[in-house]
Amino acid sequence: MAPLKCGSRPPWVGLGAAVWVQIAAGNVYNFPLYSHSLKSVLGFNQRQLTLLGVANDIGENVGLLPGLVCNKFPPWVVLLVGAFACFFGYGLLWLALSQTVLSLPYWVLWFGLCIATNSSAWFTTAVLVTNMRNFPLSRGTVAGILKGYGGLSAAVYTEVYSVLLNDSSPRLLLFLALGIPAICLMMMSFVRPCTPASGDDSSESRHFLFIQAASIVLGIYVLTTTVLDERTHFECSYCLFFSCCYGAPSHGSTCYPVKMTFYPSNRSKSDNGNAGKIEPLLEPSSSAANLDESDGVSEVDMLLAEGEGR
Repeated sequence: MAPLKCGSRPPWVGLGAAVWVQIAAGNVYNFPLYSHSLKSVLGFNQRQLTLLGVANDIGENVGLLPGLVCNKFPPWVVLLVGAFACFFGYGLLWLALSQTVLSLPYWVLWFGLCIATNSSAWFTTAVLVTNMRNFPLSRGTVAGILKGYGGLSAAVYTEVYSVLLNDSSPRLLLFLALGIPAICLMMMSFVRPCTPASGDDSSESRHFLFIQAASIVLGIYVLTTTVLDERTHFECSYCLFFSCCYGAPSHGSTCYPVKMTFYPSNRSKSDNGNAGKIEPLLEPSSSAANLDESDGVSEVDMLLAEGEGR
């Protein structure tokens, strides 16, 4: 069997960038934070507000088009479409809620919310598909980590809304319209396919465990600040302190992948240097050779080919 080629570009930075994109993709959970303002400022009744909630759910769950585009175009195209949808949709809602533009038709807001929340499907599809291809032997672990950060993003947005934005719905919509596309544009160049390394690395599980531990720390931090904010309202100086500390757990999921990329372990270096020199201890028998020829490619070859996007 032909020797398997090691990764030409380590995929760890892409995984760290995917964590930030997944946190940004939790914008669909923010509808309860500004729905009351839509009802009071724009004069919607409960039935109209419920239909807007339906638009929020439709946009979140329609992911067929992002999946088709992800199979034909690179991940940055998928992220760019999601960023534009987020900017356009939440921008319309902000114009209406801040009364910058008066008398926007109800159906325009309905489709605007549907487009805005559909950006989450584009973000999630891009990072999940790309990183599962980059880690073909750890697909379940990668998917679990990224989906965990996506679920945690709801608490992150709630805390940002209450502590940093002072419970202001127009500020939240402006943050969603400008902040999320900015995050995705910054991470766009890092979320890209790379040739995955072959073979099992015993230290890889520790790397995944560290990233998962960073999400647990972030969850505990969000829970603590939420409880404290319910009991006492923070002043501006405390809000600045909490916002500085807020990114520390999230940076933990990024710093370690950066370390793994630029300062790989000695084991990884030795494995990469000896990848083309490994020889089998036993020569394959003729029956095994015939079996390999009849099967075509091995399971690892198929996984690596899928990881390269072939």
